Amino acid sequence: MRTRLLLLGAGRSASSLIQYMLRHAPTENWFLTVADANPAHLVPVLAAHSEYARAVPFSTDNEALLEELVTQADVVISMLPALLHPVVARACVRHGRHLATASYVSPEIRELHDDAQAAGITLLMECGLDPGLDHMSAMRAIAHIRARGGRLTSFKSYCGGLLAPAAEGDNPWKYKFTWNPRNVVLAGQSTAKFLENGHPRFIPYQQLFGRTETLTLPNYGEFEGYANRDSLSYRAPYGLDDIPTILRGTLRRPGYCAAWQALVRLGLTDDGVNLDNPETMTWAELVEAYLPTSLIPHLDLSARVAAYLGLNPTGEEMGRLQWLGLFSDRPVGHAQATPAQLLERLLADKWQLQPHDHDLIVMQHLFEYELNGRTHRLTSSLAVEGDDATHTGMAKTVGLPLGMAVRRLVRGEVAQRGVLIPVQPELYEPILEELAAEYGIRFHEEEY
Repeated sequence: MRTRLLLLGAGRSASSLIQYMLRHAPTENWFLTVADANPAHLVPVLAAHSEYARAVPFSTDNEALLEELVTQADVVISMLPALLHPVVARACVRHGRHLATASYVSPEIRELHDDAQAAGITLLMECGLDPGLDHMSAMRAIAHIRARGGRLTSFKSYCGGLLAPAAEGDNPWKYKFTWNPRNVVLAGQSTAKFLENGHPRFIPYQQLFGRTETLTLPNYGEFEGYANRDSLSYRAPYGLDDIPTILRGTLRRPGYCAAWQALVRLGLTDDGVNLDNPETMTWAELVEAYLPTSLIPHLDLSARVAAYLGLNPTGEEMGRLQWLGLFSDRPVGHAQATPAQLLERLLADKWQLQPHDHDLIVMQHLFEYELNGRTHRLTSSLAVEGDDATHTGMAKTVGLPLGMAVRRLVRGEVAQRGVLIPVQPELYEPILEELAAEYGIRFHEEEY
């Protein structure tokens, strides 16, 4: 009897996942239903696999259709926006269906743990890139250190989705969207919390992008990392409750964070206020509206912005703002919007991946541990380039681990029920091995 798989959502990060599921459908005896708001783009992808897959239209507003699709499946895979996962998870609990996603365990999902256990199902979360591969690779390294008798004293982990060097071109930000643009615009909008030498450290959003750390990845050069929101929540899942230093962060190319800090200081990342603006308002008018009237009036707009922010008017930060079109007569194109919505619209145009572009996924773990009275350091690094604007490095590193986790769930190799993340060796070891052996996705370690 075939195992019926349901994939909800087939957006920009689903291409590698769908390819993986189609590759293994004949041998694993799967039938895949892909439900998407616009399934037309899936027709050529699924055409040669009609015996094993189909595409159906789906709207997140149609609760009856969601119930019907879930009842027809054995395992549900959700690539929908994270805020919709609780709705899907509750449907899975009601109908006794396993669920797998690449998204964080939200409080709403965590509350379903006991109900999922009672229903005999697994809600397998955080099985993508970050969260996902970060858990798996970190836990494997931590296990190896402990097996040798080492005591961990510091763990820092950074990840970023960027552009491959050949695709950076004349883009001074060296960045384009490979993930949800809204999440990028709203990144870091709470106080970052981490531990440093046993002391709590807090960085408010207003200062976050001004406090970075420089990292170097083999063959790819330097990056700058800024702290993520809450690093402290990773102590318990990783078994690091007593570690003196723990920090998780995001990677960007040097210069990005200083320029983004300028956007934060201008107020353009604010998503909490509606500006009541007309769509014909220009970007120059919008930026002008944020400046004090006391600034020297005879200076042009960019010079007044530089003076307001205390930046060199001909420096790199101002050059990046100029490149975005922040001081232009271009209409904002969106009425009754928040500043963050307007910025997202502008960046979606400037930072759109072109068909010839290749993205780059980078991840690095930095461990310090004590062994035999000496301090040791271990660096574990990953770099994955995309093939093109569809089969991106982001799609590979999000979709492939998720597909591999589903494969093991269907095979009955995941015995735990309730809400689960991939921090168990019986789950992360085979996934990391398959990624390395079949796709060349492997972490490279240096110890000193």
